[in-house]
Amino acid sequence: MRQKMAIQRYTSCFKTISSASLSKWKEIPAAVIADCMNRTNVMSSRISPVARGMKLLGQARTVDCFVGDNSASHVAVSMLKPGEILVIDAKAHLDTAAWGGIMTLAAIKQKAGGVVIDGAVRDVAELCELGLPIFSAGTVPKGPSKGFGGVIDGIISCGDCAVKPGDLIIGDDDGISVVQLDKEEQLLKSALKKLDDAMDKCAQEHDKMIDKVKNSKRKAKSPPSCGCKTYLLHLEKATKLNKPERCSKLGCSNTARVGAHIFNF
Repeated sequence: MRQKMAIQRYTSCFKTISSASLSKWKEIPAAVIADCMNRTNVMSSRISPVARGMKLLGQARTVDCFVGDNSASHVAVSMLKPGEILVIDAKAHLDTAAWGGIMTLAAIKQKAGGVVIDGAVRDVAELCELGLPIFSAGTVPKGPSKGFGGVIDGIISCGDCAVKPGDLIIGDDDGISVVQLDKEEQLLKSALKKLDDAMDKCAQEHDKMIDKVKNSKRKAKSPPSCGCKTYLLHLEKATKLNKPERCSKLGCSNTARVGAHIFNF
């Protein structure tokens, strides 16, 4: 006798983040967002992209699975709206794949923004070819069962991080940051300011380096009075190479100073 699956679904009603705000979030790395949240709301390092370069951004829909079972995920995929991220708590179980090629095709059909699963996946080559951003805790060829059910759109723990339906999920090569929906607007302002401050700091460091190079050239000594005509040539070469360039003139032992460096010829 076949057992009926027990799949429970909570009513999920959350504010949709505007496309204008999402376009701004696209420019912000997960690491910067983590810094703005005081290094909290970040998934464990075991959650990483299936392939380098994968990025995801969107609001979460959640699934709580039984170990080794993906029946609830199959149902949840059919409920996804375009751009949403399916976040699955598969209990960090790595000996059974709870996601693979067939489900990825179903998610693409729903125009999903990506998948995050605290568990294993399979069909990795196919997943990479299909291109849907997928983050997982590992890979294994063994497939799942479908008979125990699970919970859809409840509060879950994925990668040791709490996730609610509607939370903003940001993923890149560094991993996953989770922005709580009620703090999204505030954190967006903080993250954009942090990026602007970082750009200003880089510009200041660049200007300091340019000034240092210019000052280094102004401090260079004039050619020595020994009559060594190759001094300037060697000084220029030494400056470019940032190392001593000895004079070819026999018996010439003059010292050239370039910035903080002394070159003996």
